Amino acid sequence: MLTLILATAATVTFADPGKMTDVPHNFRDRENMEYQFREHLDQLAAKLPAGQALKVDFLDIDLAGDEFPRVAVRDIRVLKGQADWPRLHLRYSIEQDGRVLGSGERHLSNPSYLMTVNRYGSDMYSHEKQMLDDWFYKDIQPRR
Repeated sequence: MLTLILATAATVTFADPGKMTDVPHNFRDRENMEYQFREHLDQLAAKLPAGQALKVDFLDIDLAGDEFPRVAVRDIRVLKGQADWPRLHLRYSIEQDGRVLGSGERHLSNPSYLMTVNRYGSDMYSHEKQMLDDWFYKDIQPRR
């Protein structure tokens, strides 16, 4: 039997999702959000030079829009573009061979999230992914 072990360039943790400002209430939806953020950060970290690893700890998440309960099915998220913009509070480090090359803590937000170009279109968590891209290319790997 062949077992494939894929090395990831990112380690992503969530400090305490139950105490975060605005994450999905439904356990499966919250797991999906965590999975999508991990996948996205892993794709970004794959762009780092060989041997470098990105570690991100989400300290607080306030997703774009507001969630409203929906009878018997699942909650829905409504984006109004008012005081419901996405906010992410994270701590990060970049490591190579057990040595920390850089680290920090950032509060990311985008008050004009519905008025800016978003390359992720209607993807789930598209606004948060765009903020993570902007942060990555500004703080972690500036484009030349």
